[in-house]
Amino acid sequence: MNAIDLLKADHKVVLDLLEQLSATTERALKKRVELIDKLELELFAHTHIEEEIFYPAYKKAGSKEEAKMYFEAIEEHRAVDALVLPHLKRTAPGSVEFSGRAKVLKELLEHHIEEEEETLFKQAKSLLSAAQLKELGTQMEARKLQLKAELQQQRKAA
Repeated sequence: MNAIDLLKADHKVVLDLLEQLSATTERALKKRVELIDKLELELFAHTHIEEEIFYPAYKKAGSKEEAKMYFEAIEEHRAVDALVLPHLKRTAPGSVEFSGRAKVLKELLEHHIEEEEETLFKQAKSLLSAAQLKELGTQMEARKLQLKAELQQQRKAA
């Protein structure tokens, strides 16, 4: 699978989890916790493979415009990973506050995904060859499996 197809498949998984989360009510405590855990796992692996493998290749192949997009995407990841998701995880799943924070997370991720798919991925397709995208995809797939296993191990140890 090439890098862009892999990332788009990840986006579909994340968007599906977000839809499921927004469809829950304050009474669905267990379901909300399960969905947040799944979402965290998917986002952890996805953002790492983007930041470690895909984004650097994209930035290197591009110019100033791609460098700006690279740094914007990194900041969007940071906003979700360091601010919104941790606060959501510490929020009581039966609260209205949880619903509000979940909505903000969904909106941020939808914006990020749309921007990547409409701009960054299109630029990457013109900057990187099909062979490069396939090689990146292979590296990203292997790293993603490793990252998911690491996070699951950390959860078991905690």
